[in-house]
Amino acid sequence: MVTLTQLEYIVAVDKYRHYGRAAEKCFITQPTLSMQIKKLEEDLGVTIFDRNQQPLVPTTIGIEIIEQAKNTLRESEKINYVIEEHKKYIGGTIRIGIIPTLAPYLLPLFIGNFKRNYPKVNIKIEELFTDRIVDALHRDNIDIGILVTPLKEKKIIEEPMFYEEMLVYAHAEHMLNKHSQVRVQDMSMPDIWLLSDGHCFRNQVVNLCRMKDSRRSQLPFEFEAGSLETLIKIVDNEGGVTLLPELAISDLNQRRQQQVKGFNSPIPLREVSVVYSEFYARNKMVEILKKEIINSLPVHLLNPERGSIVEWR
Repeated sequence: MVTLTQLEYIVAVDKYRHYGRAAEKCFITQPTLSMQIKKLEEDLGVTIFDRNQQPLVPTTIGIEIIEQAKNTLRESEKINYVIEEHKKYIGGTIRIGIIPTLAPYLLPLFIGNFKRNYPKVNIKIEELFTDRIVDALHRDNIDIGILVTPLKEKKIIEEPMFYEEMLVYAHAEHMLNKHSQVRVQDMSMPDIWLLSDGHCFRNQVVNLCRMKDSRRSQLPFEFEAGSLETLIKIVDNEGGVTLLPELAISDLNQRRQQQVKGFNSPIPLREVSVVYSEFYARNKMVEILKKEIINSLPVHLLNPERGSIVEWR
């Protein structure tokens, strides 16, 4: 008879692709884990893992069994969550992935209050690019992502929370500083600095400005930044312009604030959402996280009608 424990073991081996690491995460010895998986394979009459390959990989039938094991374990966990909600208990671990262009500006606004309001919740947070968050959700390595949508990803649920304006940051002597607002067509210039590949905000800027590589020929050197703060300093020292999401300008000093320009209508926006697997059972946890984030923000950020959402995919 197949047990939930055996299913946990094969899911762990699939996740870590190593018997030793899987055993460590399951708090058992490697021989015990190996024996249980071997017994499961004998009972089922199939081979779940190809032991001739390193790292370990599941066989064709093993992939199907592991996927069903994940579904079974998720369904079994729902019993605990039903009891927790009945008792109004909010606790346990929540694993969050958040993109780098949000983490420095959004996390400080809500995470402290979230922990103080729900002290029994163990919060684990990672900064990850969007593609890695999506992969981690599918693999059940994290529970919730905070990122820019729409994703249009199968088996991922999106719940929009707020809408950041996309703003222009120009060098103090740049011609754009002569205007109170900027037109999108004004951005067809060859001195725009961008984030590196992997950042969804880079893709939004490229889509908004309909950019081609040839338009960036007037930059003094080739450079793609890993952070928004780096972009700001490059613009200050080397000239040119870049684009910033609205939350990123909150920490700018008064001088730098004067170098920020908004677009005229329609205002370009980026939609920020909490996302999670359709199999994630802790709906209450999503609800309270979303509420804490929304309560930490200025009210105007919650209004999607103030502009037009720029897609990045």
